[in-house]
Amino acid sequence: MTRMHRFAASDGATIAFADTGEGLPLLCLSGLTRNATDFDYMLPHLPPGWRVIRMDYRGRGQSDWTGAATYTVPREGRDALELLDHLGLARAAVLGTSRGGMIGMFLGAVAHDRLAGLCLNDVGPQLEWEGLARIKDYVGRNPAAKTVEAFARALPAGNPGMDNVPESRWLEEAQRHAQPDGKGGLRINYDPALRDSFLAAFEGTPPDLWPLFDACAGLPLALLRGANSDLLSPAVVAEMRARRPDLMFAEVPDRAHIPFLDEPVSVALLHSWLSSVQAAGRL
Repeated sequence: MTRMHRFAASDGATIAFADTGEGLPLLCLSGLTRNATDFDYMLPHLPPGWRVIRMDYRGRGQSDWTGAATYTVPREGRDALELLDHLGLARAAVLGTSRGGMIGMFLGAVAHDRLAGLCLNDVGPQLEWEGLARIKDYVGRNPAAKTVEAFARALPAGNPGMDNVPESRWLEEAQRHAQPDGKGGLRINYDPALRDSFLAAFEGTPPDLWPLFDACAGLPLALLRGANSDLLSPAVVAEMRARRPDLMFAEVPDRAHIPFLDEPVSVALLHSWLSSVQAAGRL
């Protein structure tokens, strides 16, 4: 099991993080309801020479629960910067999965000089309502399944488009994101109040996030898309590539939202992007 460290954010919240390996810093930011274990599958496939820093957002994993009002991209982005400060790092390459990619784009706008590059895993500046509605169905709710094994068997139906995923991987996913509640059922391993924050973020007119994407100009930039993603559309990818002709891009077969990052296509893109970050000399 990975050893977790902790630091105090500026508002006093305790934030947990993993810090493994040696070399250039790679800050990994996970999905909305997820935690540092999002990147376990990827770790064995990284090239040598990278120090991998993985943060549990507040309200997730082993970090403090601080309430729905604090579960926002700006606050989580600030926590990420404070983590870099805590570690004495001037900047880092950022790999962002889903929510983590939104935080990465936000950091590109408000703290551009702290980033050495950005890789987005199945997320962009415009999200599809079909995918958001699917997330809305489960965020903040405990699984209906009573055992981890039953939860694993139910995951494929709740993740349409994730094809040819072995049963063993679904079991790993179930074990990472739910645990026995001591009452004959399962509970999620994050603050249920995250649901309130998620719903509040999508009330009214959706925010225009394209300026955040454009603010990443000058950074080595990469994008992975699950070929069956219901959150990131081909049209949005086309616009991203038009705005950034140098965008490194790959589509991952048999994956929806989100690729696990250990697929051969994902690994190849990550290696290319990390090489470009090194070549850019920002670290």
